Amino acid sequence: MAKVLVVYASKWGNTKIVAETIIEGIGGTPGMETTIKNVNEVDFDRAVEYDAVLIGSPNHAGSATAGIKKIISRLGKLQFKGKGIAFFDTYIAKGFETAVKKMEKQAGEKLLGVELIAPGLSVKVKGLQGPIADGELPKCKEFGARVAAKLTNS
Repeated sequence: MAKVLVVYASKWGNTKIVAETIIEGIGGTPGMETTIKNVNEVDFDRAVEYDAVLIGSPNHAGSATAGIKKIISRLGKLQFKGKGIAFFDTYIAKGFETAVKKMEKQAGEKLLGVELIAPGLSVKVKGLQGPIADGELPKCKEFGARVAAKLTNS
């Protein structure tokens, strides 16, 4: 049984919807157990119990939220080596889907020995409060399915 923790920050609910849809994609694979938590609800001491952590943030001026950046740094202080990680973000305009890249870069610096198990996912949102743009949610399910496939095949 592979255990996956999905952590998200969401002001208007769009990144939460993305997180829930990613879990739907993971849930279609036998042998997967998922937990979803808002960034403010995460128990860091228990994060090492998971085989993988997926972290999502809305773009704030092209970067992740402060809470998400703290999570990545704190994971680096745990015995997280050998675990998997992947990132997702929500963005409004082309050119602002950069939080994923910055989270991956931060993880590469802070989380030594942790495997990036899927390329980052950026999901377009229509306006500051949403909703999620048409055609974006299927990408979230596919992302979840890719993560699950990676975990069951490793």
